[in-house]
Amino acid sequence: MNDSTYQLDDFALTLPISQSARRIAQKFASQQPNSQKAEQVRLNTLAVSVVNDYLEMMDIPTDLQASDSWNPIMRLCGNIADLDIPSIGRLECRPVHLHQQICSIPPETWEERVGYLVVQFDESLQEARLLGFIPSIVTETLPLAQLQPLEAFIDHLWQLRQSPVTSIVNLSQWFAGIFETGWETIESLWNVPELRPTYAFRSTETLELDALNRRESITKRAKLIDLGIQILNQPVMLIVEINPEKDQQTSIHLQLHATGNQIYLPLGVHLTVLDSSGAIFLDAQSRKSDNYIQLQFRGEPTEQFSVRVALDNTSITEHFQI
Repeated sequence: MNDSTYQLDDFALTLPISQSARRIAQKFASQQPNSQKAEQVRLNTLAVSVVNDYLEMMDIPTDLQASDSWNPIMRLCGNIADLDIPSIGRLECRPVHLHQQICSIPPETWEERVGYLVVQFDESLQEARLLGFIPSIVTETLPLAQLQPLEAFIDHLWQLRQSPVTSIVNLSQWFAGIFETGWETIESLWNVPELRPTYAFRSTETLELDALNRRESITKRAKLIDLGIQILNQPVMLIVEINPEKDQQTSIHLQLHATGNQIYLPLGVHLTVLDSSGAIFLDAQSRKSDNYIQLQFRGEPTEQFSVRVALDNTSITEHFQI
């Protein structure tokens, strides 16, 4: 223990926690349903704020508003402390208490992250120490002795900027019951009160999909897509349904839904399918009173495509392989 503490002290960086960061953390914590969740959100928010300050000092652009940790629905649904770094990806900023030797890494943060930076707090919450980072992880516990120094973290970001990492969702694994992090059952997301739509979700088309869903071959998953301040911090829900066909092709049905108190999708939201070269294959645009928009197509085994959700100048793209 003494050796690992000494090594951490060699490259840890101590930074003050600003009053603004503490106010924001208190605001986010006060929105939580219980004290345990409030404390989790408080520390996560402070960790993200401190890392954001550090990256600003290093002249590395960040986007707090595009981070899931800055979205009230995302904070409520998961244990997340991500910071969006434009053109690079999402960095997870995990808090630990003084004297801890292990950092907890929630499973929902194992994918779609470009790295993990650990931030240590004492009881006063007046300052924080950046202990180090690790580029990837697949376990819920990270011994602090395994952390790499901040210099390696900056080199890691530079390398990612030269060749950004693209995460691809393997749809063929869905048929075997293997799903990437973030892709949930529709029911589990609708069961969150803040996400449950205020409109009647059981339209005629939805009832038809429900009937089809009784066939075991059909697989359906949903993911929250956060377009940030463009839609008042209310995420939209992307639903992907796949069905194998007799000619070895796969039928793919996409829907984009409004959630929570947003009865309709914002006017002008695009749901776009891009082929493997990045060219537009299909596109749908929401009108004034659309609860959802949808697209349907078929694809060959191993074929790759992307789905882009966009509003004005903000977009998020998910990449898939059949």
